[in-house]
Amino acid sequence: METRTAFHKKLREIQYDILAMGSMVSKAISRSIEALKNRDLALAQQVITDDNKIDHKRFEIEEKCVELIATQQPMASDLRTILAVLNILSEVERIGDYAEGIGKIAIMIGNEPPLKPLIDIPRMAEQTVDMLRRSLDAFVNRDAAAARQIVTEDDTIDHLYDQVFRELLTFMAEDPKTITRATRLIWVAHNLERAADRVTNICERVVFVVTGKMEEIGASKY
Repeated sequence: METRTAFHKKLREIQYDILAMGSMVSKAISRSIEALKNRDLALAQQVITDDNKIDHKRFEIEEKCVELIATQQPMASDLRTILAVLNILSEVERIGDYAEGIGKIAIMIGNEPPLKPLIDIPRMAEQTVDMLRRSLDAFVNRDAAAARQIVTEDDTIDHLYDQVFRELLTFMAEDPKTITRATRLIWVAHNLERAADRVTNICERVVFVVTGKMEEIGASKY
């Protein structure tokens, strides 16, 4: 009994570590968009540098999972949770990579005059951060219904991406001199669209932990 109690304590600690990592990634996304909007190259560089901390956090949690499997011989339901953790870690780390990518794009854009006011891209970022936070809460709380609801919100991100893409294509068609700047903003929007897709993958793992069934509950249109 003491061994099982210690096991579940360590498993809870791992799940709280995931929440901490998710907070790091959420901050990275928000900061990358802030850097882009404000032409803050120092902040963009900080986002890039801090990605190493996110990677380190992932490896740290993975090591805890491996140790737990090796020393505690988890039962089937517990093993399912640990496997879900490992998959979720990968998704969260990749979202951090998208934030790093946006930071690099912000540096590429540098101090060039803005092509247009950024409205839809920050909305995409805000929605993605909110979805990420709630998906990890759903995992910790074993809330499959919340996970399924979050997946439906990916449509909002897709619609915003379509809107950004069409608008920027119009800029490029009307003035070829804007092609480079517009293309870079499309890259930013694409990174956010892919980040939201990663959140839907997290939600699928939440459903897996709760139901024991692996199913695709959100298929991206891209």
